[in-house]
Amino acid sequence: MAGFLSKLLSFGEGRQLKSFQALADQVGALEPTMQEKTDEELRALTDRYRERLANGEKLDDLLVEAFATVREASVRTLGLRHFDVQLIGGMALNAGQIAEMRTGEGKTLVSTLAGYLNALPGDNVHIVTVNDYLARRDSEWMGRVYRALGMSVGLIQNGMRPDQRVPAYRADITYGTNAEFGFDYLRDNMVTRATSRVQRGHHFAVVDEVDSILIDEARTPLIISGAGTEAAATYVRFARVMPGLKLDEDFEMDEAKRTINATESGLERIEAMLGIEDIYSDPSGQLANHLQQALRAQFMFKRDVDYVVTREGEVKIVDEFTGRIMEGRRYSEGLHQALEAKENVRVREENQTLATITLQNYFRLYDKLSGMTGTAMTEDGEFREIYKLPVMAIPPNRSPQRTDNNDRIYRTIDAKFDAVADEIADRNAKGQPVLVGTVSIESSERLSRLLAKRGIRHETLNAKNHEREAGIVAQAGRIGSVTIATNMAGRGTDILLGGNPEVMAFDALQSRGINPYLPEGTEVAEGDPRPATRAELDAALAEAKETCRLESEQVRDAGGLLVIGTERHESRRIDNQLRGRAGRQGDPGETQFCLSLEDDLLRRFGGDRMDRISEMMKRTNMPDDEPIENGLVSKAIENAQRQVETMHFAARKNVLEYDDVMNLQRTAIYGERNAILDGKQMTDRIPGIIDDVVGAVVADMCPARAASDDWDLHALDLWVANLTGESEFSAADIDHDDDPDAVAEALAAYLQGIHAQKTEAVGAEGMAALETQIMLRIIDTRWMAHLHEMDYLRTGIGLRAMGQRDPLTEYREEAYQAFQILTQGMYEDYLRTLLRLQVATAPNPADLPAQPNPLAGKVSYSSPEAALEAPRSSAAVGAPIDASKSKVTTYEKDKDDPYENVGRNDPCPCGSGLKFKKCHGATRE
Repeated sequence: MAGFLSKLLSFGEGRQLKSFQALADQVGALEPTMQEKTDEELRALTDRYRERLANGEKLDDLLVEAFATVREASVRTLGLRHFDVQLIGGMALNAGQIAEMRTGEGKTLVSTLAGYLNALPGDNVHIVTVNDYLARRDSEWMGRVYRALGMSVGLIQNGMRPDQRVPAYRADITYGTNAEFGFDYLRDNMVTRATSRVQRGHHFAVVDEVDSILIDEARTPLIISGAGTEAAATYVRFARVMPGLKLDEDFEMDEAKRTINATESGLERIEAMLGIEDIYSDPSGQLANHLQQALRAQFMFKRDVDYVVTREGEVKIVDEFTGRIMEGRRYSEGLHQALEAKENVRVREENQTLATITLQNYFRLYDKLSGMTGTAMTEDGEFREIYKLPVMAIPPNRSPQRTDNNDRIYRTIDAKFDAVADEIADRNAKGQPVLVGTVSIESSERLSRLLAKRGIRHETLNAKNHEREAGIVAQAGRIGSVTIATNMAGRGTDILLGGNPEVMAFDALQSRGINPYLPEGTEVAEGDPRPATRAELDAALAEAKETCRLESEQVRDAGGLLVIGTERHESRRIDNQLRGRAGRQGDPGETQFCLSLEDDLLRRFGGDRMDRISEMMKRTNMPDDEPIENGLVSKAIENAQRQVETMHFAARKNVLEYDDVMNLQRTAIYGERNAILDGKQMTDRIPGIIDDVVGAVVADMCPARAASDDWDLHALDLWVANLTGESEFSAADIDHDDDPDAVAEALAAYLQGIHAQKTEAVGAEGMAALETQIMLRIIDTRWMAHLHEMDYLRTGIGLRAMGQRDPLTEYREEAYQAFQILTQGMYEDYLRTLLRLQVATAPNPADLPAQPNPLAGKVSYSSPEAALEAPRSSAAVGAPIDASKSKVTTYEKDKDDPYENVGRNDPCPCGSGLKFKKCHGATRE
């Protein structure tokens, strides 16, 4: 049904292709004119286009000329001329679509067309890549084109300081990863000064490898967290009882659906071993969560497949799609701590969520979104439904010459890997390059050991270093090379038959202590590699091109690149990506998948059919090293992949549906914060806030339908005393004539009077600054508490289904109620902080007796705003504070402190005549 719907929605794509081809022809017609222009004249076109936009022309009016300009600039700076199919890809991006282009068709170059055109109005353009290495490489490589046309290029990298990010985002074109863009958005909504924000809106984004980012990584939301509570002992206690549990006796597990639960008898056994009477009687639900995460960690998450344990004793997540170590990421809801307890390493504290957003909702912030990939059509329905992004298949520049062989299926995993190793040995003897794709680190290392025994030189990539990874994969097409990598390793790096001359040339220069990435003339620190001269670059590149040309002929004669897949991935798209590494731009190539009936995918989803085939192979005495080609198995694989794809889509959609609830609340909170940061004054809103808060309290304590004798005026007095810190107000003294509005009016006037006194004492300007900073702090504190509450609600809401109630509907309702409480309590907290503010009058130092200074030797906050901002900023970024460099210190109690036992309402010992709470006591508080 999904496939039929995609075909129906993509009907008319051929008409659009013809329309784009006509525009590409117009771009070609302008080529002679562009070639006649000098570099200065070509650069001046950017200003002319911007003038035309300012005069009312639209981007589409400039498309043909802008694309022709970029094509010419690319030829002059990179030596690369956009093919017509690349021009069509750029048009698809500009139209807010996904351009599906085969591997090797030059998607990186395609992005310059839409990037340049959409940056002309002065709005930001973000080019999103899958890792920091590709972001840096593309910004330097494609940046030459943009700079030749007078545009600035910025780069966002992990670990950059905010002051480095600001100019990067101010550039016309900004390169970075999806995580960095998303986290910067979250951090921007946690700052307490407008000048601390780094991004400048979300106008246009081009997402490279769009399926990897918007599909594969979209199941995990982006989360900024800070230190929370420690519960290491509890995790360890639960972990210790797990190894003794038995499947189907103490717990039930469904590997396909990734669910696990303790049985009734198993639960009793666990409770007995832990000495807990009833795990589910814990009102906070934390013990139940400890149990669930301990079960998942012990029986569903495998070491060296789902995670690795480093020599330093850290548990690190392995990306299931790329095989890469996900630095800085931790599983949420206590799962990571449960894994640490299982592996008997230090259990780090649980984290408190400070800010979170899903990738779906982040990328839906952009006014216009587009993407590029070699494999998107299988997910066309999801792209349309979630992101409103249609997929357009762009034809290749040259007809493909790749041979895709039928799957070879072996009975056992051992037989499969032995056969793969033998196949590699045969092809390697002929000099044919081989790229082997695996689904896990464990499989990569297993095959590496087999090849080592056979004496075959090879590279094994576990994708722990993106730069080294890309360099190795770029040379996977050289004579006799054997490269083992996870299926997605090196994605975004072109594999040229005979090798990549640019990578080869740059490596040669770096080995001579020369930096080929720096422009000639760049000043470097003493001892650092100097930049390459133009002559050195040209010479190294010429030598590398000749080497690659000779090797390319030999590789073509040997059959081109052979790609071997050692296992089918859960997603057909990932398999197609692996196949796409061979046969780029009309090159010869070959692909072969080798499977076994014991592979996880077939074992989990193949059912009894796989068992019957295995028994048949045993009965017929079929040798283990003899593969079969069975239609039933092929059908089972296809059905299994469809099941998993459907399950993953449901999981991503489920995450999004829950986050959509939070997204409405997040939009409201962030909108309020940004309005305040952008100059929205709180002073003018104080009377309205007072009226709202007072109105709600009076309605509760003095209901209009009740007789005034039944009003709880004493409770109202207590509430006012708590709000203001003063006990002068008495509701009984109000002449209300049985009208609650009169009570509300008198109370509001009283509170506004206190606010006016505070303003007079501090000064209007100082009070306005405090009002803003206090409001931001209250918003952040309440919002973080709300997120914590929503985390727990989300964890347990699925159990509502057992009571025949829809968990999502229940979540929506309870989240709405919680948000109402949040907003009501937020303004009441704000008033409480504001009205209880103590204004200290600094005495003349000459009049004070000589006393030990309790703050001697310490540096204080430079302002009330700094005192409010400093701890929040540290928590937001999550960086440890270096005590030797920090300007913010904490108050330490002095044993000889003369103020230690002074009461708040006693005269201050300094002799100022003020109460202690309004003099030195205010400073201490």
